[in-house]
Amino acid sequence: MRMDKSIAIITARGGSKRIPGKNIKMFCGKPIIEYSIREAIKSGQFDEVMVSTDSNEIATIAKNCGAKIPFMRSKELASDTATTDETLMGVLNDYKKMGQEFKYMCCIYPTAPFVTADKLRSAMQLMRDKNPEQIIPMVKYSFPPQRCNYIDKNGYAHYKFEEYRMSRTQDFESWYHDAGQFYVYNIDKFYKCNGDCKEIIPIVVPEMEVQDIDTEEDWELAEIKYMLMQRKTI
Repeated sequence: MRMDKSIAIITARGGSKRIPGKNIKMFCGKPIIEYSIREAIKSGQFDEVMVSTDSNEIATIAKNCGAKIPFMRSKELASDTATTDETLMGVLNDYKKMGQEFKYMCCIYPTAPFVTADKLRSAMQLMRDKNPEQIIPMVKYSFPPQRCNYIDKNGYAHYKFEEYRMSRTQDFESWYHDAGQFYVYNIDKFYKCNGDCKEIIPIVVPEMEVQDIDTEEDWELAEIKYMLMQRKTI
C-alpha cells in the first residue's frame, strides 16, 4: 500500500440560508460544485475525490461530475454549528473504518470556481516539499487595513489604528487574508494540532481570482470575475 495517498474532500452540506441551494446553483451555466470537482480530478493529485454531503440532490450531481460519495454526512455534522474541521475529521474517521487512510488532505469548498488544477498541483507539491501543517491560498487586502475606520454608536467614524492615521499607504506592510478556496493538510499534523494549525505556508493569488459568495450580488461579481479569468487563459 502506498504511504503518500492523498484525498480531496469537497464539503457541501444541503442547508444554505443566504443563497438557497448555493452549492449546486448554476454558475456560468454549470452547477457551481462542478468546478471544484472537475479541477480536483483534472489536477491528478488525488487518489480519491469525494464530496461530503447530507443532501441526496447534491450527491447525485456530484456523482455525475465524477466525485465519489462513499457515505452520507451525519445530521450532527450537517448542522449550522458543525465546523469544517469537525467535518473533515468525521470524513477521515469514516474512511478509517473502511480501511483507508491518507497522508495528505485537501479540503475544497464547493463554491470555489476560481480553484484550478494548476493551483492544486502547486499547493500539493509545496506540501510534499516543505511539509507544513497547512497550506492556504491568500490574497492581499486591496486597501490597507491599517487605515480602516469604525463607526461609533453616535454615528461618527474613527480610525481603528490612530498611529497609522498620517502614514503613507505605500509605507504599510502588506496584509493578507484567506481566499476561502481550499486548504491542504498533512493529516498526521492536522490530528496533532486538532485542526488549529499554526505552521501555515501561503500561496498568494490575485484579487481578480478571489470572491466571497454570500449574497446574490457576490454571485454576480464572481461570475464576472470568472469570465474575465477564462478570457485570460484562452
